[in-house]
Amino acid sequence: VGEARRMGPPGRREIGHGRLARRGVEAVLPSMEEFGYAIRAVSEITESNGSSSMASVCGTSLALMDAGVPVKAAVAGVAMGLILEPDGYAVLTDILGDEDHLGDMDFKVAGTRKGVTTLQLDIKIGGLTREIMEQALAQAHAGRMHILDQMDKCIAAPRGSIAEHAPRMITMKIKTDKIRDVIGAGGKVIRGIVEETGAKVDIEDDGTVKIFATTSEAGEAAKKMIEDIVAEVEVGKVYEGKVVKVMDFGAFVRILGNTDGLVHISQIAHHRVNKVSDELSEGQTVRVKVLEVDRNGRIRLSMKALQDPASGN
Repeated sequence: VGEARRMGPPGRREIGHGRLARRGVEAVLPSMEEFGYAIRAVSEITESNGSSSMASVCGTSLALMDAGVPVKAAVAGVAMGLILEPDGYAVLTDILGDEDHLGDMDFKVAGTRKGVTTLQLDIKIGGLTREIMEQALAQAHAGRMHILDQMDKCIAAPRGSIAEHAPRMITMKIKTDKIRDVIGAGGKVIRGIVEETGAKVDIEDDGTVKIFATTSEAGEAAKKMIEDIVAEVEVGKVYEGKVVKVMDFGAFVRILGNTDGLVHISQIAHHRVNKVSDELSEGQTVRVKVLEVDRNGRIRLSMKALQDPASGN
């Protein structure tokens, strides 16, 4: 705030200016559900001949949009002043330090194109008339629109995503009765997700899943694994799965997370199959169609239903 003094904790002016600037941008911040990151904005004022709090509002608005924070709108602020004499008055826009010190009013107004988000008024006189306040607000609106026009030339809307190398946090919702499936016996499943992707996964009692990862690839991989685990198998839908066990009567194929279904030997191909191992092997990736899910949750799969009877492929 332009004060030369010893290094120490924030002073009265820093705290006051910071709170005012925070109120200016707080109204356009996304909710925790929309953007779960902690937001810390640091405004370093190295020289001040105007309103440092309103400069902080403008700078913070630009910084948040550049960082990919989905703010609802850009915010700008401007400080208004007043020179009052017996024969008249003058309302000043974007006052300098001397105009603030020698003037009769310091009126800070911040907001978006649609309205005011915060204001602060300090006066050194007995009071203000309605006419002076109307003029001050009108000039503040005009000044704010001009500043917003200049800010739009730099960045007009938040970036589509946070920086590529920034840590990722993904929030998703699952049914509460699926929580145990994601965790697994003794935490086996969730540990497997963490070990395979490198992401950290937290699950709350209401089914909210939060995924923390150092890269977007790791976060998306963990999300897909969880989606596969909690997804409901649909009859008639085609899945790509991996053969996990070969038996004499058929093969078990894992299609979603830890969900396995049986491809009976009669459903492997249109031609006669004498040995399942002649057609399939463990670890092989195959495309299957869901024929039935019985009342006990057992899934019947078919490879034959996706093949051309003439060619057998």
